[in-house]
Amino acid sequence: MAVASLALTACSQQSNTGTDGDGGGGNEEPSAGYPEVFNDEVTEDGTPGGTFRLGIVEPAAIDPYTAYESEGLLVTDNLFTGLVHTTSSGETVPALATEWSSNDDCSEWTFNLQTGTKFHNGEEVTSASFKRGWERVTAKASASDVAYHFDQIEGYDEMQAGTANQLSGVDASDPAVLKVSLASPSCEFYLRTAHTAFSPVPEVAGPGQNEAYNNQPIGNGPFMMDGPWQHDQGIKLKRFDDYNAGPKAYLDAVEITILVGDDAQQKELDGLNNGQFDWARVPPNQLAVTREKYEPQDGWISKKTFGIDYLQVAVTKPPTDSAKARKAISMAIDRPSIIEGVFDGSRAPATAFVPGGFQDAYQPGVCDACEYNPEEAKKLAEEAGLTEGTELNFQFNTGGGHEQWTAAVKQQLEKNLGLKVNYSGVEFNDMLENQQSPDSAGIYRLSWGADYATPGNFLQPLFSTAAIGTDDPNAPATGDNPGRYSNPEFDDLIKRAAATKDEAERIKLYQQAEQICIGEDLAAIPMFERQQFRAFDSSKWANAGDMDFHENPKLDVIYQK
Repeated sequence: MAVASLALTACSQQSNTGTDGDGGGGNEEPSAGYPEVFNDEVTEDGTPGGTFRLGIVEPAAIDPYTAYESEGLLVTDNLFTGLVHTTSSGETVPALATEWSSNDDCSEWTFNLQTGTKFHNGEEVTSASFKRGWERVTAKASASDVAYHFDQIEGYDEMQAGTANQLSGVDASDPAVLKVSLASPSCEFYLRTAHTAFSPVPEVAGPGQNEAYNNQPIGNGPFMMDGPWQHDQGIKLKRFDDYNAGPKAYLDAVEITILVGDDAQQKELDGLNNGQFDWARVPPNQLAVTREKYEPQDGWISKKTFGIDYLQVAVTKPPTDSAKARKAISMAIDRPSIIEGVFDGSRAPATAFVPGGFQDAYQPGVCDACEYNPEEAKKLAEEAGLTEGTELNFQFNTGGGHEQWTAAVKQQLEKNLGLKVNYSGVEFNDMLENQQSPDSAGIYRLSWGADYATPGNFLQPLFSTAAIGTDDPNAPATGDNPGRYSNPEFDDLIKRAAATKDEAERIKLYQQAEQICIGEDLAAIPMFERQQFRAFDSSKWANAGDMDFHENPKLDVIYQK
């Protein structure tokens, strides 16, 4: 899930040009981030009513056939209910699937479905609704950015090639049972189905690129669209009163204002402060003052999430087409000084890609090139041909609060390596499109938040050859691996891990894979452990003191005091 802001991650979701100081930051004790403050306890004594208001930047998509970043998922997660659900703590629990099981080698899966649930238009949700939705995502004509999540299912390759119009591995002959045959066995397949791409859709959905449905999806979730998406203006949701796939939402409505401009995140916080909004993300330069104001009111959230802030690297194009060049760039960045100078010590430097939320899989220090070492950086740069004056493109997305820290990175790379950094800020969708281009070069600011609760979700989607989305170097990279990293040994480890039933053994294989893609090849450059900050109006709203798995408010449980 690439994310566009400090909370907008593919998923990740987000000027101080002097944060490198005298270069001594690397000798300081690394920040551990702000203390965590959140309340994940849900009370159930609310009454229906109220309109919850918040601001976001323009989503990439809200239709599940291609929704993937947190702005879009904020909407899609609430419009649709899938087979399983991932809680904010990373636990996978039943949703429409009352139970599931696999055969011995994890190549066949059976999901028993709750019956009698409805779409917003009254159509019944059955196994055929899921099959329809999955085929809509994987059809070649859809050109979906999230189709690769289905790559283990029999018939996926034929759908992507355009030689089939059905997923041969999906059996919906029994309306109450969904059976799935995998071409590539996966003992974690059920976890994948938490992604909104696996949502059911009604017959009216039509093909993936169906503008009417893209702008006003009809789902089966606790909320429904209240009119079409007004691009660059807003999105309105209202409670689905006939929802019976779980507890009904309390809120009457949700009003989402789409904010534009480089100061979108500041506008979000300003809107909370002046009463326009009820919830806001917090720009880096406003963390201390916002915490001081809202923490005493129990309206402050500080939480380490299943995510990572990093620099995406175009690994097949100079000057970043060697591991030495990428490690030189990473070692020339003084993360601790940026954290202190820009983020007020609120977060911690990342030394691994799989985040600490996956405690058994976490490998702090697997990225030895994440330690600030300007002398070693110069040595590696010389060996890699990164001579003084070498041009390096560096792009970030505007409107998400990234201007200060990316400017600091630019300054450090120019100071420590003598590079000429071509630095630019563009809208998030434009940045994603630029990364995908076959001519993409240099580095990009990105974040990644987990789509589902496995460390493999930080490896397979971002670094597998299949996740490039094309084998043509002259075609756009349509998957979540726009850096076009490819390593057969890594691919083999990921495939073996997915097919391993024993969890401890599976985690060992994932750790070996991370040692290759990050420890040896540094296919992407970890920057910060992902800690998210929110403020909200605690005088008006209950059950608002936590974020969901995608770092958004839990709209389905919030109620008006």
